[in-house]
Amino acid sequence: MSQDARRDEEQVTARRAAVLNLNYFDTSQNTEKKLYKNFLTIPELRQYKTIPLEADSYHIHFGITTTTSQKTMQMLTQRFLDQKVSYSIISDAGFREYMQLYDPPKKIEYQDIAINQLANAQSIEQISATLAQVRADDMLAFIVQQAFRLNASDIHLESKLDGARIRLRVHGVLHSVATLDKDKYRQLLGVLASVANISTSAQDDQTGHINRSFKMATGEEVTVNLRVETVPSVTGIDAVLRLFNFRKDMMSLQKLGLNDFQEKTMRDIIAHPSGLVLIVGPTGSGKTTTLYSLLNELNTDERKIITLEDPVEYQIEGITQIPVQSREGRSFSEKFRAVMRLDPDVIMVGEIRDLDTAKTALQAALTGHLVLSTYHASSASAALTRLLDAIGENPLYASAIRLIQAQRLVRRLDDKTKQPIDVSPELEHHLKTIIDSIHAQVDLSFLPGAKLYKPVPSNENPFGYSGQFAIRELLLMSPEMRQLLTRPAHELSTELIEQTAVSGGMLTMQQDGVLRALKGDTTYDEIARVIG
Repeated sequence: MSQDARRDEEQVTARRAAVLNLNYFDTSQNTEKKLYKNFLTIPELRQYKTIPLEADSYHIHFGITTTTSQKTMQMLTQRFLDQKVSYSIISDAGFREYMQLYDPPKKIEYQDIAINQLANAQSIEQISATLAQVRADDMLAFIVQQAFRLNASDIHLESKLDGARIRLRVHGVLHSVATLDKDKYRQLLGVLASVANISTSAQDDQTGHINRSFKMATGEEVTVNLRVETVPSVTGIDAVLRLFNFRKDMMSLQKLGLNDFQEKTMRDIIAHPSGLVLIVGPTGSGKTTTLYSLLNELNTDERKIITLEDPVEYQIEGITQIPVQSREGRSFSEKFRAVMRLDPDVIMVGEIRDLDTAKTALQAALTGHLVLSTYHASSASAALTRLLDAIGENPLYASAIRLIQAQRLVRRLDDKTKQPIDVSPELEHHLKTIIDSIHAQVDLSFLPGAKLYKPVPSNENPFGYSGQFAIRELLLMSPEMRQLLTRPAHELSTELIEQTAVSGGMLTMQQDGVLRALKGDTTYDEIARVIG
């Protein structure tokens, strides 16, 4: 409590004492608080809301709060007949201070959350017991701190009939770390709602943002920067907390893990002054990181760059970033048209969600702007098919598309512990079929003698993986693809578009993933888990 707030509370308490015709005692001025433990037990102190302020053989001076009853005062007077008993009103803050001295809180020993392949029921039980003892804001700070330590991308708070489960998504995989009872989960949601500016009683889904520091009971300060998404479920409110741990020095094309052909292609595309570049994939596939990396490459004094985002996840100096409150009925397309009047060279739209935004983005790309955006689809060819369905048979729109890049994040093997595995004849035949279908400009000289590997757990990396990287496919609008798109819509399909792209030199995500597995960067099982 701040000094001003404490002073205000003492003044209010003094006025209340005058109304009740009782003495007032300012505990904030009492620097040396003497404890008298022989008169009342700690449970009695809490029950009666009473503190012995001064005492000797002949006199006891009790501090009471405005909620202490007359009946309690009469009982105490009768109980201590050998002494003269007097009373003064003290503030609630003063009472809490004394109780901290009479009954100091037990020191909380925070243990780092451990995630491993072994049954971690004991770890979950220990972390749950720790969270049950601490304040709600300490719960939030500790969970976020641990999520950052484990390089988690999300924190999932999932309501149940008897409370809630807490899970962390680490390297794309969810892991249970703790459970809370209903009362503790209610407290955690209360703090979350307060700092994220959302409501715990809303009947609709909500989005909030937290960017502040928490000082934990241990004295440690934890900075919390995350986006909060909540939705009411049948058992209560579920929430997902997306962690923002962007680092500007990591946002460049060189740090995206592109092969030589992919990096050259991306640089050639964004060097053009116009066209639409789409980054495609599900939530958590690294689309935003790729977009920001492209923006950093384009961010020069010669270009005016404007972004439309819901919400703005990372602020970049030199770029005009505009938040779009889509939940309040404002669409990207509405803001898009306003932004076009500001004469931008590059426009980034956080996500194309509807037909109107798609058409506006394509029109901007046709009229001399470079437009970057994300789109939800399973592959680059599927994204193109969906776009064509949305915009209809318009060759001008199709000509505005320059690149559609689809991507997924997969876990990287720990090079220190990975081990080669024997490959069955069936899998070997399957891998050969995939490799034989590659027409892209990629180096295949490493394939003779290449092996598949498996993860081997270690203390440092309990699952045998260390970090993540993206597998990609880049669909370019080649002359062959443009010719294909002149066909009637009913003759086009995702399969035909992909076949044409592969024949023209596109490396599919499956092919990219298999090559990375054969290089020992990941496992074949991980590729199958991520893309099927």
